[in-house]
Amino acid sequence: MAYHLLQRDQAGAAKLAHALGEALHRLRHCVRCNTFTEDEICQRCANPQRDGRLLCVVEMPADLAMIEQTHAYDGLYYVLMGRLSPLDGIGPRELRMDKLLARATDGVVEEVVLATNFTNEGEATAHMISSLLGARGVRVSRLSRGVPVGGELEHTDSGTIAQALVERRPV
Repeated sequence: MAYHLLQRDQAGAAKLAHALGEALHRLRHCVRCNTFTEDEICQRCANPQRDGRLLCVVEMPADLAMIEQTHAYDGLYYVLMGRLSPLDGIGPRELRMDKLLARATDGVVEEVVLATNFTNEGEATAHMISSLLGARGVRVSRLSRGVPVGGELEHTDSGTIAQALVERRPV
């Protein structure tokens, strides 16, 4: 992208550089959910229409945006800003698990929905959070896995089909 902008769109490169500079200057982390915001508390956390009993834990702000696009979830969020990755030196301290635990046990949250990615690191992160919260009596759920909407079985990997069979539900 950098080569393309430098070779074919220097004005676009300048605009991008300015926008990134402004973002670095203006953005900070929401004190409640840890996503990026210009304010101390982001608009989502400040919205009284959101269901404070539900707290969805995601890895990155992009994951939050994808869940929001579904219009199927009206609770609040906590953004980890990463996932456990011992090889990269990312452990519970770097993910600010203490802040998540405080948020999840604030007396308002009734259920934590784990929406980390279904990678090895995402699964390890979900397992650790589930263990920490379960020990504190917090109800924890996990996004289910399975065949995607519109997906065809013959084009779906066997691991996904196996998981869909395990997580099947009555109709």
